[in-house]
Parts: sequence; C-alpha cells; structure tokens
Amino acid sequence: MQPIIEVRDLSKKYRLNSKRHGEDSLRELLAGALRAPFRAFWRRNSEAGSQNSEWLWALRDISFDVNAGETIGFIGANGAGKSTLLKILSRITDPTDGEVRLRGRLASLLEVGTGFHPELTGRENIFLNGAMLGMTKTEILSKFDEIVAFAEMQKFLDTPVKRYSSGMYVRLAFAVAAHLDPEILIVDEVLAVGDLGFQKKCLGKMGDFGRTGRTVLFVSHNLAAVENLCQRGIVLNNGKIVFEGKAKEAVHHYVQSFSHSQGLEQTHAIDLTNAIRPSDVKGGALTRLEVYTADGKPFNGFLLIGGALRINLRFQLNESTENFDPRINFTDLYGRIIFSSRGSFEAQRSWGVLSGTQEFICEIPHLLITPGEYRIEPGLAIDGKWVDYIEDALHIKIIESDYYGAGAVPKSGTCVMEHHWRPA
Repeated sequence: MQPIIEVRDLSKKYRLNSKRHGEDSLRELLAGALRAPFRAFWRRNSEAGSQNSEWLWALRDISFDVNAGETIGFIGANGAGKSTLLKILSRITDPTDGEVRLRGRLASLLEVGTGFHPELTGRENIFLNGAMLGMTKTEILSKFDEIVAFAEMQKFLDTPVKRYSSGMYVRLAFAVAAHLDPEILIVDEVLAVGDLGFQKKCLGKMGDFGRTGRTVLFVSHNLAAVENLCQRGIVLNNGKIVFEGKAKEAVHHYVQSFSHSQGLEQTHAIDLTNAIRPSDVKGGALTRLEVYTADGKPFNGFLLIGGALRINLRFQLNESTENFDPRINFTDLYGRIIFSSRGSFEAQRSWGVLSGTQEFICEIPHLLITPGEYRIEPGLAIDGKWVDYIEDALHIKIIESDYYGAGAVPKSGTCVMEHHWRPA
C-alpha cells in the first residue's frame, strides 16, 4: 500500500531584509504582481539591491513517508521549521524545491482563523469549510449538530466570526476540522490558545481520530501529548530532520539536545574545591561532582519526569572511618528539600573503614518529581554531622512528560508515584 503522504527533498527558503518573504497566498501573489513594476524601479535605483538580500532556509532536503492511520508528532524549538512544513503540506505555502504527494482529503488547523471568512457567521463558515473539503450539503448537515455540540458555541453560531475571541475561533475551527471526515488532520500549536478543559477535549478527540484509522500530523511543545497520542516522532532542527523514530524516543532525543539548541552552557562536571559553602560548614572535603544520564552520557540539565540519573561524587576522608555518609539533596529554588539521597540509606552497605580520596556513585533509576527547576546540592556527613555541603552546585530542570501514560501531565505537588484507580 502506498503512503498517504510522501515528502521528497522538500526545501523552503525565505528572503530576509525584504518584505516579500510571505508571497505565497493568492492575495499576496496578486499584491506582489501589482507591486512588481515599482520593485523593479527600486531595485535599479537602490544600493541595497538583491545582491545584499539574505536567504533563510526554513526547510532543507526534508524527506519522509506517512502511512494511513499513523499519528506523527513533530518536535523542535521555535524556528526549527515545523510550522513551515505543515503549511506546505496544507497547500498554504509552496515549496522552493521538492515535492509532496497527498492521497487523501486533508483538513488543517494551523493558525487562528485559517480557512474562516471573517464576515461570515460561525454557521456559514461550517458549511464553507465543508464545501472546501469537497463535502455535499447533506454530508455537512449530518455532522452539523456534532460540530456545534463539541464547540459549545450554540449562542454565537449566528455571529460573524470576526467578532470571535481567539479561543472561540479555535473551538469552532477544531470542531469543524475534526468532524468533517478528513482522512488527514493537521494540527499545529494553535490548540494552546484554548482553555485547559477544551485542550483536553481536543486531545481526546485526536486520540479517537487516530484510533479510527485516520492520519494525524501534530505539532506541539506539549511533550506529554506527543508521547501519548503519537506512534512516531520527527525532530526538526534548523530546517532539517535530526531524528525519526518512536514518539518516546523522539521526545527523549529532543530533551537531550534541548540545552544545546537553547545555547545553555551548563556543564555536567563541577569542581567543588573552591565552591561557596554555608558559613556554618568547615568544608574542603567535597572535591568534584559529575552527573550523567542513564546511558552514561553527560547530563545537559534537562530530564523527563521519572528519568534516570547517575551522580558521581568525589570527596576526601582525612581520617579512617566507616561512619561517613555521602549525600545528595534535591531542593527547589527556595531551598526546600524535595528529595534526599544518602549513603546511609543503602541497605546493602558494606564499605568498611576507608580513608583518603573516595569516589562514590549514586544511581537514581527514576527521579519522580514534578516539572520545574531544582538544585542539586551535594554534602558529606561523618558520625551524623555535616563536614561539607555545597548549595546550588548544579541546576536540573524536570520537563513535562506523560509519566502515567494517560495523556495528563502531573504538575501539582512535588512528587509523582505509581498508583491505580478502579471501581470499588
């Protein structure tokens, strides 16, 4: 069976230092044609001619296939090329090079108001959108009540959409796109405009859509939604595909590369020798802290909920003792301890009497704290008393993820833990 979408060597470039880099819609093409004689004159008489224009490749040599019934999530930082790609697939924008083949009826929800005529009412726009999808009036009428009920906008149905708020626009636009039986549904980050209750309703509808064998292309910064809804994930960076695979693997790849794309310079290895200590701690025992991911790669500062960490702590024991206790505290930005890991909690401890330079590894298979920014603070106690402690040695940011596999991100509280609900 042929893929429902084929993308081959797709590229799109825009001219910088120019007002022309959006000439793709019919309105813009007509306006461009009217301006053409004047632009030719200006170019001949301007020192800033076209040779000084710069070009931005929003997409470069993108190729992939989508099979019927797949739900694919596109992930990437702002400016990675996600929205440009979806606009080309939706036939809103023409590519510079390459080709796209679609083998199904497509509906897209990319920007607030896309496909709506502002002077028409909500009711009239439902019929307009259905006609644009090639549906008959009878087919549209058969879905009309479902669309209105889903959007919860009966009161404003006969109001011109130019008077709608952005949230009202999204409600009606998503209801229309999801209910008029397209074989391919394309949804961009526009859902973020709606309220939380409606976002959840939309995500549930998209899940139903995928389970009925139709195809969904989904762009979102909600990584939990991508994990939960999508079978496959594609990560874009600077207009190129940098990863393609299972959705969870794509999210993991994106999180691991996130700090680099954001220009962050946090290192995974910290020299603690000259670090600032609390005034009531003598210090000098802790010498080095290193943090790694579960697969042994240097930690970049970002971790999904429930992700694994390995922390190496190096310290000096000036006297022989077996009563030493290496510790790692995870605190919030107010200094409150959220989780404390201690060597003294190790049930199988059999380290004996040690002295001199030591290096111990703390393995955390699942760091079960809610999304937010935290501090890693190492310490060392001997005979139950602090001999060294470093405040704010390293920062860690826990990223939203679908830890429970239910499409809901745990945000309240400070921790997550396995639990189950069932009827009594």
